[in-house]
Amino acid sequence: MGDYWLGVAIDLATANVANGGGPFGAVVVLDERVIGQGVNRVTESLDPTAHAEVTAIRDACRTTGRFDLTGAILYASCEPCPLCLAASLWARVDRTVFSATRFDAEAAGFDDADFHEAISVVPRAWVGKLAQHEHARSLEPFNAWRANADRVAY
Repeated sequence: MGDYWLGVAIDLATANVANGGGPFGAVVVLDERVIGQGVNRVTESLDPTAHAEVTAIRDACRTTGRFDLTGAILYASCEPCPLCLAASLWARVDRTVFSATRFDAEAAGFDDADFHEAISVVPRAWVGKLAQHEHARSLEPFNAWRANADRVAY
């Protein structure tokens, strides 16, 4: 089922590029249904924390009426940055599954290597909480981003 939910996150990311946003999408799934979804809204909302994973977590919390998302899985179109990973830990999602890697994002102009390096030692709290799952369409959002001449780089 992970491939399906990653496909949903990738579709959100690709559609967001077409709407002037960044190439990132995420869904929070609990009991095989989406309880939250989000796309990158950094430039639209002028909010550097409005990453897809964070907006999906915020949506899931509003939907459930709780800040603890134990039992849920966060599916992201791309490897979460440290901000998003920390948000998923605070939200208590069971785990985060992603498709494209930080290196795929870097190739599209999103270089957060300094942030990853700052936390290069993997804390015990992250063990078993993060997993990559390859998806045939994982680069689709980045390809759409590079092809969009009207994109706002950030």
